[in-house]
Amino acid sequence: MSDSAARDRDAAETESAFSHPALTPDASAAYGSHPDQTIDFYAPHDGRTGAPVVVVLHGGAWRAPYDRLHVSPFAGFLARRGFAVASVEYRRGSEIPQQRGSGPVAGRWPETFDDVAAAMDALPELLARELPGADARRIVVTGHSAGGQLALWAAARHVLPEGSPWRLPRPPALRGVVALAPIADFTSAIELDVCSGAIGQFLGREEDFAARRAHADPALLLPTGIATAVVQGTTDLTVPQAVVEAFVDAAAKEGETVGLTLLPDVGHFPLIDPAADACAVVAEEIAQLAW
Repeated sequence: MSDSAARDRDAAETESAFSHPALTPDASAAYGSHPDQTIDFYAPHDGRTGAPVVVVLHGGAWRAPYDRLHVSPFAGFLARRGFAVASVEYRRGSEIPQQRGSGPVAGRWPETFDDVAAAMDALPELLARELPGADARRIVVTGHSAGGQLALWAAARHVLPEGSPWRLPRPPALRGVVALAPIADFTSAIELDVCSGAIGQFLGREEDFAARRAHADPALLLPTGIATAVVQGTTDLTVPQAVVEAFVDAAAKEGETVGLTLLPDVGHFPLIDPAADACAVVAEEIAQLAW
């Protein structure tokens, strides 16, 4: 396929994924005082009790313009598949105005990680209140793109460096993590300039970069002992396949097997597009861990 045709298909896939109207959740709850510290809850459409829980962490290069609304159709899709869904918002970008023409900055250190950790820690109590019929003993975390990085990170908090404010004393109580086209290996992502320098913006100044990376790069937070699967399109122009393969290789070197599902001729956004066949594959990967 020519570069032009690849870009045209990518544009069509992106348009399809963003064509769905935002879906109103069944309930929302705050896990902190900041407006972005919110979780939307979607009840399983079949009304079943004991449904497993899927925690959704949205992508968008950790940048402020991209919030959880764009994954609400995906959350609704999972709810129609019988899952209870918790879609997490978190602080992104920067409250500091950027120079004209520079665009939104990626991530906020340490607030983005503060929020994901706080949301995960608050989840059992919030589930008991907002979705009391859900089975909080069966939780799978999923995330797309930058949210895939956060999902992998949420499953790796027990192997964070000693002294990390987010480190857990034991593995989190998860059935597993399904990362969708995740920014999972910072070395390869930087080499490929994934999301136009987002990782460098997120981790900050050169003198901070190495230390912060040790707390953030999923490829350095291995092995986790948590069941992990990755779903990746082979024609993804946003997070290329090489990024995910580098993460899977890093896991193998640490003695950990990561399931890798490659979807031929699929780009970045079909993974969260309810109209795309790839989204059904994602739901099946989640179901294999959840049930």
